[in-house]
Amino acid sequence: MDPFRFHAGDTPLLVSMPHVGTYVPPDVAARLSPAAQALPDTDWHVDRLYDFLGELGASTIAATHSRYVIDLNRPPDGASLYPGANNTGLCPATTFDEASIYLDGTEPDHAEIATRREAIWQPYHERLRAELAALKSQHGRALLWDAHSIRSRVPRFFEGRLPDLNFGSGGGTSTDPELLSRLSAVAAESPEYTHVVDGRFKGGYITRANGDPAAGVHAVQLELSQITYMDEGAPYGFREDLADGIRPLLRDLLAASLEWIGGRS
Repeated sequence: MDPFRFHAGDTPLLVSMPHVGTYVPPDVAARLSPAAQALPDTDWHVDRLYDFLGELGASTIAATHSRYVIDLNRPPDGASLYPGANNTGLCPATTFDEASIYLDGTEPDHAEIATRREAIWQPYHERLRAELAALKSQHGRALLWDAHSIRSRVPRFFEGRLPDLNFGSGGGTSTDPELLSRLSAVAAESPEYTHVVDGRFKGGYITRANGDPAAGVHAVQLELSQITYMDEGAPYGFREDLADGIRPLLRDLLAASLEWIGGRS
């Protein structure tokens, strides 16, 4: 199984989907606990929700492997993204609901984690960086949109219900404030959906490691509340009736981003 799927576009926009993967190698699947076997913490259907990306001329890179195998949005050394807060790691040991992912005594050791990192994590990030460099060379600037989703209520990470749209820029370090203002203005035009900038989710490793506004590479993470487009409980069904509401807003956000960065919309 290749570590990612890639599609080339013709604008400065690259959309990354690091948590849509559901493939688990057989040797790993045999060790998953009952709580983990359904892969509940997947960013379900994000690729389906963003089905308009081809119309915008975006390039896309999407994970094939489950985040339980290795989390592509974590630093390679496993350092915490949010020091002092509850976090999951590079090869997580527990689900978002704090159940064990592995059967007792079968967790990956350092050697296995290193093998997964080399085989899956490294190729994804090498391709992502190469594509951003190519887009910048071709267009003068590049925009990375890191597309995520999460259940609207996860007590481990935040109290109450999460806002519907959570924009992250590493606390303003990964993109120009003007773009964040533009995104907030577009989101505000759909008041039925709540939004926040650099709230609980400020952007993970992908956003923070690749955004370099001074060099013309801008990165934004959108953590979307899954309640806006799907059933949040198993079997995690896609809800076209809900998606019909949020999808036009997502398209408007990306079109506005392209207009700002200087690509077609």
